Amino acid sequence: MVDVFNVVEAIALVPLVSFLLVLALGNRMPKKGALSGIAATGFSLAISLLVVLDLATGGEVYHEELFTFVAGDGAGVELSFGLLVDPLAALMLTIVSLISFLVHIFSLGYMNDEGEIGLRRYYASLSLFTFSMLAFVYSDNLLMAFMFFELVGLCSFLLIGFWFREAGPPSAAKKAFLVTRFGDYFFLVGVVAVFATFGTTAFAGDHSFIVEATHVLEPDATGEMNTFLGLGEQAWITVVGLLVLGGVMGKSAQFPLHTWLPDAMEGPTPVSALIHAATMVAAGVYLVMRMYGFYALSPTALGVIALVGGFTAFFAATMALVKQELKQVLAYSTVSQYGYMMLALGGGGYVGAVFHLTTHAIFKALLFLGAGAVIIAMHHNENMWDMGGLKSRMPVTYWTFLFGSLALAGIFPFAGFWSKDEVLFETLQHALSGEPLLLVGYAFGLLAVVMTAFYTFRMVYLTFHGEPRTDTAASPEPIGWSMKFPLVVLGALSVVGGVLNMGVLKDFIGSENLFLKKWLEGKTISGELGPLSAEEYHHILESDFAAGYEVTELSPLGPGALALVLGLVGLGAAVALYRAPEPTPHMTKLGRIRTLLMNNYYLDEFQVWLATGVTAPLARAANKFDQSGIDGVVNGAGSVSMFTGERFRRIQTGIVTNYAALLSLGLVLLLLVFGFLGGWF
Repeated sequence: MVDVFNVVEAIALVPLVSFLLVLALGNRMPKKGALSGIAATGFSLAISLLVVLDLATGGEVYHEELFTFVAGDGAGVELSFGLLVDPLAALMLTIVSLISFLVHIFSLGYMNDEGEIGLRRYYASLSLFTFSMLAFVYSDNLLMAFMFFELVGLCSFLLIGFWFREAGPPSAAKKAFLVTRFGDYFFLVGVVAVFATFGTTAFAGDHSFIVEATHVLEPDATGEMNTFLGLGEQAWITVVGLLVLGGVMGKSAQFPLHTWLPDAMEGPTPVSALIHAATMVAAGVYLVMRMYGFYALSPTALGVIALVGGFTAFFAATMALVKQELKQVLAYSTVSQYGYMMLALGGGGYVGAVFHLTTHAIFKALLFLGAGAVIIAMHHNENMWDMGGLKSRMPVTYWTFLFGSLALAGIFPFAGFWSKDEVLFETLQHALSGEPLLLVGYAFGLLAVVMTAFYTFRMVYLTFHGEPRTDTAASPEPIGWSMKFPLVVLGALSVVGGVLNMGVLKDFIGSENLFLKKWLEGKTISGELGPLSAEEYHHILESDFAAGYEVTELSPLGPGALALVLGLVGLGAAVALYRAPEPTPHMTKLGRIRTLLMNNYYLDEFQVWLATGVTAPLARAANKFDQSGIDGVVNGAGSVSMFTGERFRRIQTGIVTNYAALLSLGLVLLLLVFGFLGGWF
C-alpha cells in the first residue's frame, strides 16, 4: 500500500509556493513562471492519483487537525484548520489538479503574445487559483471552506479582469465579484448559524454538525441543538441549509445569480476553462455534495435545490440557442449543466451529481480549450458567423471538439451520455414516489436535453463545417503542440469517461456494477473504507434516506432511451438547419423571442434597476434617517448637555457673596413652590 498521507498537505501547498515564486521572480524564470505552474500542478496531480490509489487499495480516510487558532474550554467554540481526504475529496482533487495542469500547458501557446509583466501576473494568479480550490476541496470544516471559498472568488476576480486596460474585463470582474458576494453574504450567515446551532462546523467525525443534526431528528432523538426565531428543529435545519445555499447559487451561477458567468468570458479562454470546469463554478456544487448528509435531512431544502437546478438547466439552455459568440454559447451551457447537477442533488441523486460533475469537468474544459484554439486561429475573433470551414484546416481541434460536443449533448457512448442519464434517472426514480417538485425539475431537464444538443451542434456546424465565411477562416493561424496536447488528452477522456460509473473492473462487478457508487460508499478493493463514521456514509448515500424519498423500482433503459432520443432530435434539427455550405441565420425568424433571448431576458437590466432604482434609494433613506434621526437624537442630547453645562459654568464665579445670594434665592423659590403646592392640595 502506498503511504502518501505524510505529504498530502503538499497537494495544495506546492501551487501556493509556485504562486509566491512566480510573483517574486517570474520575470527571471523560464517562460515567465509557466514551467513553475506546470511542475506544481503536475506534482499535485501525481499525489492526488496516489491518494486515489491508496484509498482504492484499502487505505484509511485521512482526517487530521492541523492547528487550532481559537481553543474552546469544553463549553466554548473551537476554531481549527484541518484536512479531510475521503473518496469524494480525492476524486475532486484529481479533477482540479488535472484540469489546472492542462490549462497551464495550454496557456503556453494561448498567452504567447502577452508581455512579460502580464505573464508573471497571469501564471501567479493561476497558481493561487489552483491552491485556493485544492485547499477548499479538502477543508474539514465549514468555516475553513468559507475562507477558501472567498479566496477562490478573489482569484476569479483577478483573472476575469486580467486585461484590465480594456473596457470589458474590469466591469465583468466587478460584476462577478459583486453578484457572488451577494450570495456569499447568506453563506456567511449560514456559517454563523451552524456555529450557534451545533457549536461545531466539522464536516466529518462522530461529532460533526451533520451527524449531530441527524441524531436530533431521529425518532428516538439522542442529540440536541439550539434553534432560533421560534422555529422547530426541522424548520431550523431547513433555514440553515438554505442560507448556505445562497453562496452555492452565487458561485455555481444558478438562477437568478447566474448573470455574472457569461460576462466572465472577458478573461483569457484558458481561465474560462478552469473556472467553468474545475474551480469557481464547481465550488458551489461541491459544497452541497460535501454537506449532502445535512441537506438530506430537509425535504424542503432539497426540493428547492431540485427546482432551482431544473429550471436553471432549462432557462440557460434557451439563451444558448441564439448566441453568436463561441464562448457565450459555452458559458450558458455551463450554467445549464450545473443546473443538472443541482437537479440531481435535490432529487436524491448524489452519485449522479458527482458523476456529472466529473464528466462535465472533462468535456467542458475540452470545449473551452478547443474554443481557445479556434479563437487564436481566428486572431481573437469569437463570432461563429465569421468562421466555417475549419474542419479540414484544424483537424485535431475539430475531432477533439466534436468528441466534447457529443459528450455535452449526451450522445451514446460518450461520457456525458452516461452521467446525464444518471442524473435524470435518479431524479425520476424519486419523483415517481409522489414528489411534484421533482417531477417539474425532471420535465425541465428533459426539455434542456433537446436544446443542449441543438445549440451544441449549431455551434459545431457554424464553426467547423461549410465554407469559410471570412479570409481569416480560410487561412487560420496554426496552433502548436502545447495547445494540441491538452485537447487530445481531454478528447480521449470524453470518449471513455463514462466507464467511471460502470462495472468495468472485476473487483466491483456485482449486482449494481457501478464503480463510482461503490467508491463513494467507501467500498474498496480490499473491503470497507475507514475510519470515518460508517453512520455518516450511510446517511449520505442511502437512496431511501435522502430527503425521505421512496425509491420507485425502475429500469434505466426506458428513461435512458428517452433522453438519447431527445438528444438525437436536437442534434438532427441542428444538422438539418446548419449543414448548408452557407448556413442561414434561422434564429432571426424568432423575432421578438430572439430579441428577448439575445438580451438574456433583460435580467441584467433588472438587476441594475434593482440596485439603482430600489436598493440605492432605500440605502439613501436609511442613511438620512440614521444621520437625522438616530444621530440627531444622540447629537441633540449632547448639545443640550453642552448648552446647560455652559450656562451653569458661568455662575461658578468664585465669589462668596454671589453663592450666598443664589442660595437665598433658591430657598425663596423652594418656599414659594411648597407653599403653592400646599395651597393646591
